[in-house]
Amino acid sequence: MKNIVTKFTMLMFSAIALFGVMSCGKLDVVGSDSKKSFERLLEVNGGAISKDEMNGGWSLASPDGQARFVWSWDYSASPLHDVMLVFDAMPFIAAGLDPEQLPPDIAYYDDMIMVGAKLGDEQFSAETPLAAYEHIVDKHRSAIGYHASLDHYGVSVGGGNLFEWAKDMNTNEKDIVFVLNPDPFIAAGVQPDSIPGWAFAKVTIDDENGKPVEVDKILKPFNLK
Repeated sequence: MKNIVTKFTMLMFSAIALFGVMSCGKLDVVGSDSKKSFERLLEVNGGAISKDEMNGGWSLASPDGQARFVWSWDYSASPLHDVMLVFDAMPFIAAGLDPEQLPPDIAYYDDMIMVGAKLGDEQFSAETPLAAYEHIVDKHRSAIGYHASLDHYGVSVGGGNLFEWAKDMNTNEKDIVFVLNPDPFIAAGVQPDSIPGWAFAKVTIDDENGKPVEVDKILKPFNLK
């Protein structure tokens, strides 16, 4: 009888373990759905997609031309970052920015500011913007998130900075949003509520325990429709 119970218990644990593996591997809802949503974004915003040879990636420009999200097509060849935001520095300088006071991980060049992150060093060739995004989901899933309060997917580019887009652009007034952590800019002299073309606001996010908290962000939102 003892042997039967032992075998039954082992079978139960094996089944639970197998179910856990199948559940994890079966569906990554955020990851898979974000691919479909990003593909839709590329279709709607196709005219703003271009190659950024200097940064080695695909570029999605804001409608006003003042900000871009860039994601690499080959991490082994990325000159600095694999995902990044590049934006016009002039509005920040108008709001008090002293570029020399920016931290080393924020680049200032040619009247532009760049924030970004290195995801890996693997060699691959993403011949389309969608393929380059899919590589992030498939190989660097932790960089992709879902912002429940805005119903947005997003790519973290490090340091609390993100590029976000609406899960469903038909029901969302903010189709894309460039999101910056205000702290290093404030420390470099910026008055965050005085940046032309950008908004300073509190945003609700989930903390590490899954509880909603409010944080300050500098935002550049757009409705593409």
